[in-house]
Amino acid sequence: MTGLLLAERVPDEGHVLVLGAGGGLELKVFAEAHPGWRLCGVDPSAEMLGLAERTLGPLAPRVDFHQGYIGSAPAGPFDGATCLLTLHFLPEEERRRTVAEVHQRLKPGAPFVIAHHSFPQQDGEKAKWLARYAAFAVAAGVPAPKAQNAVTAISDRLPLLSPEQDEAILREAGFSDVALFYAGFTFRGWVGYRA
Repeated sequence: MTGLLLAERVPDEGHVLVLGAGGGLELKVFAEAHPGWRLCGVDPSAEMLGLAERTLGPLAPRVDFHQGYIGSAPAGPFDGATCLLTLHFLPEEERRRTVAEVHQRLKPGAPFVIAHHSFPQQDGEKAKWLARYAAFAVAAGVPAPKAQNAVTAISDRLPLLSPEQDEAILREAGFSDVALFYAGFTFRGWVGYRA
């Protein structure tokens, strides 16, 4: 889904920023599907960037790796950017700053695709959505105690925001035409465009 959303606007020889590159799976998908794209992978973990380079194998020379956070990323400008399964680790103010810095690094009209935990947080809603997340995991074969441990970790350790808050952060940073493209229990995904 992310690759399709990017490809709507990223040119054949485009440059894409991948914030939170992790072990390189999305970098590899983008590199395989779009042979002309140049990629920039940013991650705070040197170990994960090493794994990303191994995951990419012969495609690795098409990626510029940068250890750190958004401040470690080149100024661009980039034709598109992604941040998948990462923003939910950041407190609200750090999230605002990160999204604003991604915006600054994009060309006008460039897409920014994000996806992470984002679900209603008000009176009882948080517990209900986390229970659904656990039930889905158990139905998929995850042992119930492990699923409950994941719910506890998500609830206690992640600075979760509601979908409305996440959308507002994108708009406040300057992204236009913000649209939800994915919703699956506790996960949401949006695309927005630099004005």
